[in-house]
Parts: sequence; C-alpha cells; structure tokens
Amino acid sequence: MSNFISEEDLIEQYSGRVYNLSLKLVGNPTAAEDLAQESLIKALKALGDFRGDSQVGTWLYRITLNTWKNRLRYEKSRADSKTLSLDASPAGASGPDGDRSRSLEIPAEEPPPGKAIESEQTAVWVNKALQELDPESRAIVILRENEAKSYREIADALDIPEGTVKSRLARAREELRVKLLPLIRQEQ
Repeated sequence: MSNFISEEDLIEQYSGRVYNLSLKLVGNPTAAEDLAQESLIKALKALGDFRGDSQVGTWLYRITLNTWKNRLRYEKSRADSKTLSLDASPAGASGPDGDRSRSLEIPAEEPPPGKAIESEQTAVWVNKALQELDPESRAIVILRENEAKSYREIADALDIPEGTVKSRLARAREELRVKLLPLIRQEQ
C-alpha cells in the first residue's frame, strides 16, 4: 500500500478523470469504460510501487496512455493478419427473412438528419479529426486542450522532453486546422 493515496481514494478521486481521458482517446463509451477499468486495475496493482515522484493524476494518465498505446499496437497487429469481407455474414447471423447471406451494414458516422445541432456537428467533426491524428499527437492535444495539463505534466505523462511536447502540439494543431478548414468553409 502506498503512503501517498489509498485504493479507495484513488478510485473515488480519479476514476472519472481516467474515464474522461479514455473516452477522448478512443471516442467510444464502451471502449472507454474498458480502457478506464483496465488502467485503474493496473494502477491499483502498482499502487504499492508509486514513489510520489510525480502527482498521482500524472501517474494515472501515464498508465492510461500506455494501456491505450498497447491496445492500439495489439489491435493493429491483429488487423494486419485478419480481413473481413463486407459481403460475408457474421457467424450465426441472418437477415430479417432468415437469409444467412445478408451483407454487413456499416453505420453512418454522422448523426441522423434533423438531430444534430450546429455545436454537436462541430464536436463530431473535431472528434473525427482527432481520431485521425497519430496516437501520440492525439494524446498531446487531448491532455493540453481537454484536460488543461501543463507542458511539464504532459512531458511527464508521455516521458518525452517538454520541447517535444510543444513542437508536436503545434504540428497537431496545424494538422487539425487543415482537416477542419474544408468543413468550416462548407458551413459558411
């Protein structure tokens, strides 16, 4: 057990923050719950080893970011070795009329017509553009813009120099601007 924080305090004080970070990283509530839970379990197991060299929140963000990066690598390696035909029927699935040869449906990424208001649409565009950034850039933007972390805290969480954080953040912001500019023009 760590002298710095108890297991109960860790869960009570930080589970919401870990979930919010996870949600911004993965963009899906169910996957965010899984990532947050896995990250908190890892943190609880390692709590006795926490030396207090950094703030508890920074330490948890680092665990969450590393867990997320490991998942991305794992998923990429699985995707590289596995393909799925869009015309193939999932195992045991059948269409409304019992036809087992139905095609898979791919849900639209944008909200249904009439439901999205302007601010929601903008949030969708920004989130989509964020998901297109490389994982390190996405993490830096989220930690800086959504979590209001200092450059030093981001550097500690990602284990990179502070100057690298600043330059990667500048490049990521420019990449987001380029991705969002056509959408902004389209709305005007």
